[in-house]
Amino acid sequence: MAAMAALTLAGAVLASSAVVRGNALDDLERTLRENLQQVSMDSGSFQAGEDLRYYQDGVYTLVYSQSQALLAGQVPAGFPTTGQPFENGVIRTVEEGGQTYYLMDLFYPHGWEDGVWLRGVMEAPRAGRTVNSLLTLGAVVLPAFILLCALGGFWIARRAFRPLDQIIDTAAAIGEGADLTARVEVPRGNREFARLGAAFNQMVERLEAAFEAEKRFTADASHELRTPVAVISGACEYAEKFDETAEERSETMAIIRRQTDRMSALITQLLSMTRLDQGVGEEELEPVDLGALACTVCAETPCQPGRLACAAGPGLWVRGNPPLLARLLQNLIDNALKYSPPDSPVEVGGGREGERVLLWVQDRGPGIPPEHRERIWDRFYQVDPSRAGAGGAGLGLSMVRRIAQLHGGDVRLESVPGLGSRFTLALEAVRPPEEK
Repeated sequence: MAAMAALTLAGAVLASSAVVRGNALDDLERTLRENLQQVSMDSGSFQAGEDLRYYQDGVYTLVYSQSQALLAGQVPAGFPTTGQPFENGVIRTVEEGGQTYYLMDLFYPHGWEDGVWLRGVMEAPRAGRTVNSLLTLGAVVLPAFILLCALGGFWIARRAFRPLDQIIDTAAAIGEGADLTARVEVPRGNREFARLGAAFNQMVERLEAAFEAEKRFTADASHELRTPVAVISGACEYAEKFDETAEERSETMAIIRRQTDRMSALITQLLSMTRLDQGVGEEELEPVDLGALACTVCAETPCQPGRLACAAGPGLWVRGNPPLLARLLQNLIDNALKYSPPDSPVEVGGGREGERVLLWVQDRGPGIPPEHRERIWDRFYQVDPSRAGAGGAGLGLSMVRRIAQLHGGDVRLESVPGLGSRFTLALEAVRPPEEK
């Protein structure tokens, strides 16, 4: 701002001389032409009108005869009275005694050979006065102007960069205290800092979700792996303390094998849940025929012939991730087969309900008591752990609900104790790809 102000002042000083000279010449010509309109001739004699001004705005008006004899007006002091030829309509500069004069002549004709000359004389204004005035004004005004601009600029910049300070403080708080719940206050509008704040909050949300998923995985793993690890440790200690027979040694190895398989399956399920907690990207979704996918899953599920039937026809199109939807269906089918009597059928069906696609898995098992129906979706919760089998960890239905939520749908349970349960997946229907 100081540099710009100095350049502006310098430009004003350089331009002041030209401006002052131009204004003086305009005043000279305007005054002389106005006085020319007040001149007339009567019987060859000069006649001056009432509005003729011999001195106005620094301009001296002189009236000369055609023979260059002064008829009216007063010559300014110091201006040469002789030796200045007359030139009609031309502005000239005359130097005399260190003073500069502007000179202009206009001829008023009368007949063919007679007339009078009007001469305008004006002292050239001294540009130095104007320059001194500008410099004095600049010395007084410019420092105050620069100070005001500096204070205003600092206030505007401070206010504009306040969201950036908040982002820095929030990032420092997260780095020092690992508080991923902190968020930046996003300013209104669509300016750069508003977009930066929104992007920062979105990044922190993803980090928080990732850390929460990691914490949950650690807690779940430490909780669920404690039992098989204790069993394996106890079996190893027993084998070390006692001289086992070949039959006892084989039984110990079988125990270790079963618990190892259980731990492997549990870790696989926990990793799957952790990936689900991190979400599904839009790029991973595509049109899926849910009916055809259900029949494929049923065909690939190992079970007794005739026990699993698929009544879901093709054409049930949704937008989803095929591997995740297949995992959802497989978990529901595995649960139905696990908790149903060996000779009871399990049916998979589907259909449309308005703008939604429904897919259900119906079993003929013991059903789920009302007091357990809300908790079956919790991780590691089992209605009857004794019937879960070696591979059950209580993660199947939790995974089912999470996959449904990631697809914008939900899972409903209808159960009658002693008659069986029906799990129904509801997703938004989409048009088949060939109809788009």
